Amino acid sequence: MLDSLQASLTVASSGLEAQSTRMRIVSENLANATSTGRAAGADPYQRKTITFDAAMDRASGAQLAKVKEIGVDTTPYRVEYDPGHPAADKAGYVKLPNVNMMIEMADMREVNRSYEANLQVVKQVRSMLGMTIDLLRS
Repeated sequence: MLDSLQASLTVASSGLEAQSTRMRIVSENLANATSTGRAAGADPYQRKTITFDAAMDRASGAQLAKVKEIGVDTTPYRVEYDPGHPAADKAGYVKLPNVNMMIEMADMREVNRSYEANLQVVKQVRSMLGMTIDLLRS
């Protein structure tokens, strides 16, 4: 029984770590949503993406959530006419990051909910471990 509870803690911990990394990526995207290139015609910030994978934990035999890859979104940059902008090209167009604020906010809500779910699992397992120890003492 304790092995299965320990495995549950391990799985939930891997979920917390994976969602924490995902939140960092979403935060970077939001923070750089208006970051243009430094020179005229230069490429702006490129949205980051994250991919997860399941990995077998040999010690517990459980499937853990792991970050497989942090990549970049290859969708085209937004282009805006602003000839006075320092990053504007010769035609007066500025490349803007391919970050969609609505997508990032939705991702942030999903990350928050997933993190809370994993945290709730940790709390429940700790409670069950405490009850088991109390039973063993009596």
